[in-house]
Amino acid sequence: MALPGMAKALEFLNLPATVTGKCEDSLATPLPYSSFTSSSVFITGSGAGYAKLIRRGGSGGWSPMDTDRYQWLQVDLGSRKQVFAVATQGRYSSSDWTSQYRLLYSDTGKNWRPYLQDGNIWTFPGNSNSESVVRHELQHPVLARYVRFIPVEWSKEGRIGLRVEVYGCSYWADVISFDGQGVISYRFRSKKIKIVKDVISLKFRTIAEDGVLLHGEGQQGDYISLELRHARLQLSINLGSNQYGSIQGHTSATSGSLLDDDHWHSVVIERYRRNVNFTLDHHTQQFRTNGEFDHLDLDYEINFGGLPVSAKPSSGGRDNFVGCMEGITYNGDNITNLIRRRKVDTSSFRNLTFSCAESLSVPVFFNSSSFLQLPGQSDSDMLSVSLSFRTWNPSGLLVYTALADGVVEVGLSDGKVTVYINVTQRKNTRIDISSGSGLNDGQWHSIHLNALENYAMLTIDGDEASTVRTAIPIQITTGGTYYFGGYFLRTNTPPLQRSFQGCMQMIHVDDQLADLRAVEQGIIGTFENVSLDMCAIIDRCIPNHCEHGGRCSQTWDTFSCNCNGTGYTGATCHTSVYQQSCEEYKYLGKSSGNYWIDPDGSGPISPFRVTCDMTEDRVWTAAKNNLSPQTSVTSADQEGKAVLQLDYNMTAEQAFAITSSADYCEQHITYACRMSRLLNSPEGAPFTWWVGRAKEKQFYWGGSGPGIQKCACGIERNCTNPKHYCNCDADQRQWREDAGLLVYKDHLPVSQVVVGDTARAGSEAKVTVGPLRCQGDRNYWNAASFTSPASYLHFPSFKGETSADISFYFKTSSTYGVFLENLGTTDFIRIELRAASVIAFSFDVGNGAVELGVRSPTPLNDNQWHRVQAERNVKEAALQLDGGHRETRPAPPQGHTRLELFSQLYIGASGGQRGFLGCIRVLQMNGVTLDLEGRAKETPGVQPGCRGHCNSFGMHCRNGGKCVEQYNGYTCDCSSTAYDGPFCTNDVGGYFETGTLVRYDFPPHAVAAALPVTVDAKGQQSSLIPAEADSSREDLSFSFSTSNAPSILVYVSSKTQDYLAVVLRHNGTLHIRYSLGGLKEPYTIDVDHRNMANGQPHHVNITRNVRNIQLQLDHYPVSTYTLPEASDTQFNQVKTIFLGKVFETGQIDPILIERYNTPGFMGCLSRVCFNNVAPLKAALRSGVAAPVTTHGILVPSNCGASPLTISPLSSADDPWQMDAAGAVFPFNEERVGRDGVERHSAVVGGIIAVTIFCVLCILVFVIRHMFRHKGSYHTNEAKGAESADCADAAIIVNDPAFTETIEESKKEWFI
Repeated sequence: MALPGMAKALEFLNLPATVTGKCEDSLATPLPYSSFTSSSVFITGSGAGYAKLIRRGGSGGWSPMDTDRYQWLQVDLGSRKQVFAVATQGRYSSSDWTSQYRLLYSDTGKNWRPYLQDGNIWTFPGNSNSESVVRHELQHPVLARYVRFIPVEWSKEGRIGLRVEVYGCSYWADVISFDGQGVISYRFRSKKIKIVKDVISLKFRTIAEDGVLLHGEGQQGDYISLELRHARLQLSINLGSNQYGSIQGHTSATSGSLLDDDHWHSVVIERYRRNVNFTLDHHTQQFRTNGEFDHLDLDYEINFGGLPVSAKPSSGGRDNFVGCMEGITYNGDNITNLIRRRKVDTSSFRNLTFSCAESLSVPVFFNSSSFLQLPGQSDSDMLSVSLSFRTWNPSGLLVYTALADGVVEVGLSDGKVTVYINVTQRKNTRIDISSGSGLNDGQWHSIHLNALENYAMLTIDGDEASTVRTAIPIQITTGGTYYFGGYFLRTNTPPLQRSFQGCMQMIHVDDQLADLRAVEQGIIGTFENVSLDMCAIIDRCIPNHCEHGGRCSQTWDTFSCNCNGTGYTGATCHTSVYQQSCEEYKYLGKSSGNYWIDPDGSGPISPFRVTCDMTEDRVWTAAKNNLSPQTSVTSADQEGKAVLQLDYNMTAEQAFAITSSADYCEQHITYACRMSRLLNSPEGAPFTWWVGRAKEKQFYWGGSGPGIQKCACGIERNCTNPKHYCNCDADQRQWREDAGLLVYKDHLPVSQVVVGDTARAGSEAKVTVGPLRCQGDRNYWNAASFTSPASYLHFPSFKGETSADISFYFKTSSTYGVFLENLGTTDFIRIELRAASVIAFSFDVGNGAVELGVRSPTPLNDNQWHRVQAERNVKEAALQLDGGHRETRPAPPQGHTRLELFSQLYIGASGGQRGFLGCIRVLQMNGVTLDLEGRAKETPGVQPGCRGHCNSFGMHCRNGGKCVEQYNGYTCDCSSTAYDGPFCTNDVGGYFETGTLVRYDFPPHAVAAALPVTVDAKGQQSSLIPAEADSSREDLSFSFSTSNAPSILVYVSSKTQDYLAVVLRHNGTLHIRYSLGGLKEPYTIDVDHRNMANGQPHHVNITRNVRNIQLQLDHYPVSTYTLPEASDTQFNQVKTIFLGKVFETGQIDPILIERYNTPGFMGCLSRVCFNNVAPLKAALRSGVAAPVTTHGILVPSNCGASPLTISPLSSADDPWQMDAAGAVFPFNEERVGRDGVERHSAVVGGIIAVTIFCVLCILVFVIRHMFRHKGSYHTNEAKGAESADCADAAIIVNDPAFTETIEESKKEWFI
């Protein structure tokens, strides 16, 4: 977000036009010999003054006496300069060069600062010979007078050799020193100003961790404040809060850390209305202020360096700034220049100086192999050591000294200071002292240890009140040598702590400040791997690379992210643990329930919970609101309006993510009224309206559409009063209702309903707003087919500088091909199919190519869908295949992190490489779904969409269901099964009252071709005529439950005397009768071992192949029977299937009629299927046209049987599915039992289940009572589509933006 005035702000920062390439002066070459200094010189001709690029003076460059990492070459630029680039060469005509080096810079020649890039102390690649010049542009320019080159690697054939150049230009700014008392007050030209745009910039340098840098406020409560708090910079802005407190304008943002390092830091604040850019040292935060106001109202003045004496009491309690500032600008005015010209009030300063004093402290930087040895008094009976330190590590050795007869060790342990004293003259003389906590926070902390006269005292951070004091049994005697940071000599009592990593300063031994300059010169003490006059501490959590609210923690070398409770995973909490939609959950084999979804994956939209309804072919996503059904409208505001606010437990962005990717959305809305008008039709101003997603008022109601001020009855012309377009507009005393579906998805969901006609006497209204329901996921099925090795799609260059993730599905029959590629100058990123079972992910961010490969145990060119997920961040790179096979590669500890690409992103063939052949679907990059389908429509060689989904998902069609390909997915055809539902797993059954029967008549062959065929919801045609090509085999399966016997369960008759009957005898056992001819009596099978009329569900499967009959009951083993040789094997001319009772003319087995047919079956039948014919399903499903009739009362039921499927994952173990009764994000595992079920939810669910059961029982009783004297005729009749009878209805029906709101297929049942 670039704000107006940014270019002007750069002017105020005194930045020259270098950014345009003009700051290219050679700064080192013109300097005299004396401006170059070094750690040492090898020979006279290799002095530092000869280290000028291209020059051949002396011995052709600089070489030090020793070839080790303690050497340095320093350039004094004479004054502060802006440095934009550096270049190096080896020593002329020699074998001496520097292959790697680091860069330090300073204003004073002290307190050096290492050059950082991508959050690391940067190591520059140098030379590989003595003549070539290697130049590096700095990622960010630095301001410095002194530049120091530190060789870290050099020629293996010779020595360190170096010639250098520094490129940049002059810099000048007024510097002001603040002593904590003086405050600069910049008075406005008018007493009060009202500002819509601000640009403020300054640089500061300090060793204090707290202090106010600027502050301004107004009488109305507006303010702006910039201050240091614990060495972090906090910007606070308030553009106004109202007096009732309902609008809170306070906004704060924090940036940076360790800002008390006595180095210059640059700040720019840009504000335009409520949009703010807050930049610290080239890192910009963008945010919007709270509240609703745009102007900053300030009175009289704005202050720099602290708070004025006249500041409000609420602003008090904050320290003024101590340190230096320069380049202060405020909205175009150069404040520092005005101060020098005495145009600004500086009366509070005792002594205003335009220079910056040097700090007296000399920091020391320790790594894991460092130590500093300092001398002290020996044979003394008093020990006194003090120092300040800062570190991120919880443990490390601070001080170690040997006594005349023991040791003293001071260290960090778990973030607290511990002192260990061991005197060896006596036993049991070990003494432990500890104090403080959390001291590894990167801030400066001081410790002071005194041991004298038989006691020891430890003080942390100068807090005398918390000093720890302990007795020492005997008097100690000092040894005189002190080690700081590490101890590596062999001893009988080695240190308990490992070496210290961090910084120390203000080191005192025997109450004397250590002279570290003398140590550096070798006059006193010694050191190893220590950097004097520098503290190279780095805050690896600023900026925070842990995304999506992940919590960052760090040690000296690295950082880690805690992603618990965020909904994301990975090294930087980048990857969502949830699927993007209900559609995706469905094709993972999930069932209906409540799920967390994350529509943009790794994008900024956080996960949220929705209800997924997968009972239909298309998946519904529902988001409920907090408005209770039939909410009475009572209270009203001063204007007579009652406002009902709806909350969906999701943000506007989350709601938009659902509706924008959906094919269709709807929301049901109802207005029940009594003397309460709704839209005031036909011509009046609406009394009631609703507000949608874009905060716009909508004056149409459910069943209508935008721009049509009508209700559903006005569209259908059946309102109570034909003069009005809404039932409620008739203003009648009887309760009326206007209800319907809102289907214009760009307006959904309903966020507010404003009701305006309830203030009159007798007026009442009730409002119901249903859940937002959406269907389909365009992103999930967005696909393209690549039909040629040279075909490709192109998109704008991928922007994934520090973190990038790519995911997609593919299927192919090819063995190799490039999925995608994006190139830069040297950087690139590529994902390809390397071999039939290998996926490769390769990239280069500037420090060498990295490649990850995942090998699948099975071939990937099997023309089935496979998923690829690749991620690269500052911590690691990862490649995952099909959610399981995964390879990771840690990022180099000091490498590039930014991916810089410039070419277009190519999907498919690119750069002369063989492209991909096959389909790619749902390609997401950093949470954004690329529109492959849309781009493919305008690209030759690439086709939109992809067929062949059944190869990957067909196994989800169960129980004989057939997978049917569709353009954007697949469906399961259940027409030839006894089941329905999206996966053919839902039982179809019915409860039979006594005497109820279902009759299914097979049509004669002569008219079979003329019979109508069924057209199911998927548009698939299927005849309900059995395949009789082979009448020597049949298959019958069904489930039942009953407590009554005897009865006929299933009877299959023929036009001959052949039949098959399955009955229950008087004792409840199963009896099967086969009559195929050739025998005097039917062949019977009796299952005597079990009473099956026990009220429990049972399953029967009978399969005959010629003479072999197999019978399976429930879970028992299959039993085999054989028809006698005399029996015929052809079941000729199948005629009718009877369920529950037989009612047929002609010759019927008298035993069946006499013993089992009366009074008939009473109970439940389900899953009835005979040779792919489902008679019970045909009777119960109104969409199936079939020769089936029902006599008696038949109530749909699944008989208590569960689907014949095994859930892929139980809900207790499913990380995505959560109990609707109390899941709160982030999911709290402590609230859930070990089985994953919330106990309160289980109790509530049980109560609800019992209640529903009781209601169903009452309904069944009432239905039996009402219809016991009525006829038993049942039919299914689908009415014809009703044509639109008015212009408004025609618009709604024909507008492609709408789904039909008038139900065209109204179904009726007659019993």
